[in-house]
Amino acid sequence: MSFPDGFVWGVSTSAFQIEGATSVDGRGPSIWDAFLADHAGACDHYHRYRDDVALMRDLGVSAYRFSVSWPRVLPDGEKVNPAGLDFYDRLVDELLGAGVAPYATLYHWDLPQALEDLGGWPSRDTAHRFADYAAAVHERLGDRVDTWFTLNEPWVAAFLGYGAGRHAPGRTSPADAFRSAHHLLLAHGLGARALRAAGAAKVGTVLNISPVMTPAQVGDPARPLAEEDAEAVARIDVLANRQFLEPLLRGAYPEELLPVVERACGDLGHVREGDLEVINQPLDLLGVNYYTPLVVQAQPSEPADPAWPGSEGVLFCTVPTAVTAMGWPIVPDCLTRLLRRLSGEYPDLDLMVTENGADFVDVVTGDGIHDVDRVHFLEEHLRAVRSAIDDGARVRGYLVWTLLDNLEWADGYRRKFGLYHVDFATQRRRPKDSALWYRDVIRRGGLPPTRPKRPTLETVAARAGVSRATVSRVVNGEAAVSAQVRAAVLRAVNEVGYVPNAAARSLVTRRTNAVALVLSVPRPGGDALTAAVVQYVTSVLEGAGKHITLMLADTAESHRRIVAHVEAGQVDGVVLLPPERADTLAERLARTGVPVVLLGKPAIASLVPYVDVDNAGGAATATEHLLAAGRRRIGMLCGPMDLVTVQDRLEGHRAALARAGLRPHLAFADLTIGSGAAATRRLLGDDPSLDAVLAATDQLAVGALRAAREAGLRVPEDLAVVGFGDGEAAPATTPALTTVRVPVADQALALARLLLSRLEGRSTTPVVLPTRLVVRESA
Repeated sequence: MSFPDGFVWGVSTSAFQIEGATSVDGRGPSIWDAFLADHAGACDHYHRYRDDVALMRDLGVSAYRFSVSWPRVLPDGEKVNPAGLDFYDRLVDELLGAGVAPYATLYHWDLPQALEDLGGWPSRDTAHRFADYAAAVHERLGDRVDTWFTLNEPWVAAFLGYGAGRHAPGRTSPADAFRSAHHLLLAHGLGARALRAAGAAKVGTVLNISPVMTPAQVGDPARPLAEEDAEAVARIDVLANRQFLEPLLRGAYPEELLPVVERACGDLGHVREGDLEVINQPLDLLGVNYYTPLVVQAQPSEPADPAWPGSEGVLFCTVPTAVTAMGWPIVPDCLTRLLRRLSGEYPDLDLMVTENGADFVDVVTGDGIHDVDRVHFLEEHLRAVRSAIDDGARVRGYLVWTLLDNLEWADGYRRKFGLYHVDFATQRRRPKDSALWYRDVIRRGGLPPTRPKRPTLETVAARAGVSRATVSRVVNGEAAVSAQVRAAVLRAVNEVGYVPNAAARSLVTRRTNAVALVLSVPRPGGDALTAAVVQYVTSVLEGAGKHITLMLADTAESHRRIVAHVEAGQVDGVVLLPPERADTLAERLARTGVPVVLLGKPAIASLVPYVDVDNAGGAATATEHLLAAGRRRIGMLCGPMDLVTVQDRLEGHRAALARAGLRPHLAFADLTIGSGAAATRRLLGDDPSLDAVLAATDQLAVGALRAAREAGLRVPEDLAVVGFGDGEAAPATTPALTTVRVPVADQALALARLLLSRLEGRSTTPVVLPTRLVVRESA
């Protein structure tokens, strides 16, 4: 598993995420300064760069990919700030003195706010300003920087920044997203020309490229696809990958993309004659950032995701596999597939993995930070790179993301990607085990031919001369172990490099590896959620080595039997899908001391952690949508008020109306279509001028559609109707039902992960997932 001679080992960072010093030495504000409240300190790399370069020297890396802060160099977007360039002068000299090659990225998302105020990336002029900026930086650093990357991940900057609004500057316009994407590519072309004219040795760019596949293909890449799924995969591949690869490397947009762009923008006027020739500059190197695949399938009723304009009818799926702390599926062999594809389609192009890494929850202990999950992640992805090289891929290097725990954009400081832990209160850096592992990989020039076996409880027990259970007691900090035995076990732990896993930490209290999945009788419309819980909870927990016992809680006798089963120690934990009405089963199970997690917020305040969705927020969003459309006489169909979801949805509706200075019009019903129709008739009888109905469930909304039809009302002209749930019936009504989507699969996965966290002894809190309004013809 050694890598070719000359293979480049390194790390990557970005300016905004580590530098801090946002108002020092003339730096101007960027769009991220305006977008984030808590950002100023970051890692204080601006003042501590010498220490950070020393960390790189200790690792033995041969390259450091950093980004230059555009607002530090041109605070107003026009005039060069010499003090800003002075910092990069010092940094480059320090790197060269440590034997580390500087790789400069010119744009890593920190557009000067002055240029955003003039239009930002949707404005063509920003691309020309970028070329001026590239020339200014090269003039100062070009005598020492050999490799230049123009852009980092233009898809993210365009579609998360201007389409979905999740990144700076927070705009939400499909047209602006597509225009930004084109102007970013144009900026690359103009910048590459400026760099080459100034004598740059190597010019490249960096893309986040993800293999696109269906859930079935994650485990079986050769799995044949139905026609509709093949179309969904191809369309997302165009939007995610080919939209950037083909203009850069072939000088043309994919034909399938142009109609999508034209629909979003109204025309293709922003793509001018000669642009594609400018974009299609020769590349010395393509940087590939890979973290996780894109998993999709056809879903005819699915609206376009805001980050993916043109993705109507495509469902972005969650797959039941190992994930990082950000919930990203871990699929290393997709990196092999990706590198093979790129070298197959562009055989003369050199590639470099410019970002690969993972966020995991790190625990700081007295003897280090044992981030075994990150080490495993990096090792498996390096093996994937080596496999691609064996297959002929032209991969010239691998740069870990990232050197330091840092400011992870909109996620703030809670994400931990670094090889070095940063205490942001003191700015102290500490190496994690992953840093020491990477240092050894670099010294060796590759990986050992076989995967090292992790030390187990048995390994420690044999070294210490004690039982496996005694090791577990010491790991758990139990007092019932003599000081002499404890010292022997801890000495053995250090000698073999053992990192306790979940099973070791809790061997004393959990012996069954069984989990009870307790199902109540599904409520109307709850079948899909119940099915998802059974599928995903079973898959995730079985993947973690648990056996699933399925139990039905439908009578008082079944409740007694379930509690007795848990009290007898037959299971390690319980996943409970309680009825939404008040029920004591959760509290009775909680008193057994066995970890329990609930689906749905309980009616009575409970110490039992649960997974739910933001029902109040979803109802408020739906109400605000109706208000924005000019509706002022909005009625609400409420289900039974002893249901917690109904209470929360009514609360959100009332709050939105109150902000608009309006009062609610309510009608109560059960959860059937017939009762929804009857309740709508009552609302219309009380107020014939009613112009909208918000229903607490899709079933009630279908009843409202029926009542409107019977009354001769046109939907939505006379009466807009909005439901809640987005079940299978919603897109099939006439007209198709606007509704609040509840993330079914995400709830199920969160439920499984919440229980695993409890089984591992970590503190847990309720998980509340966001909902999303799906706008269709009924509103």
